[in-house]
Amino acid sequence: MAFRIAAAAATASASSSRIAARWSHNPPPFFSLPHHNLPLPLPIRKLGSQCHIRAISEAAAVEPAISKKEGDGRDWKIKILYDGDCPLCMREVNMLRERNKSYGTIKFVDIGSDDYSPEENQGLDYETAMGRIHAVLSDGTVVTDVEAFRRLYEQVGLGWVYAITKYEPIAKIADSVYGVWAKYRLQVTGRPSIEEILEARKKKGEVCKNSNACKM
Repeated sequence: MAFRIAAAAATASASSSRIAARWSHNPPPFFSLPHHNLPLPLPIRKLGSQCHIRAISEAAAVEPAISKKEGDGRDWKIKILYDGDCPLCMREVNMLRERNKSYGTIKFVDIGSDDYSPEENQGLDYETAMGRIHAVLSDGTVVTDVEAFRRLYEQVGLGWVYAITKYEPIAKIADSVYGVWAKYRLQVTGRPSIEEILEARKKKGEVCKNSNACKM
């Protein structure tokens, strides 16, 4: 048995030597192809990297759409004029702003901002807007009091909260209650009277005429 195995090994070795010698003089067609005709290696796809890049690209594509809904003002259906210095008012404004991220139908305008312009808001000056809540519809209609709240809430899927105020006598009662709050809200929130606020703004305006670094 050992002899047959050794003989077979010798025969295989001799055959390999003859084949190698023959290929050295007449190589097979595959090995004789010019280098530039060799088939190119298949590209190696790094799925992990591609998935990562794709995820970043998709996230970048989604971000503009989200920011657009956060109140860029291009597609608004109602504009709220709010007092940014009123702490209780800002709780509601912030809630509406958060809800508006999913709707993009409300534009938020701070009447206390240096950039506030009555001309861009149906002629509503600071003093008038401070008296009670005002909202402006996209067609230019101005709404106030509880109707303004109802219209705002409807735009962010919460219309049911104020739905009952569409009907009398609830509407009149609700406006009366809100009127009391609007009249005393500065005192309730520990702020100066409207006269003092207006005087402070007037002085600020006079100072700002000669200064570009004027922030209230």
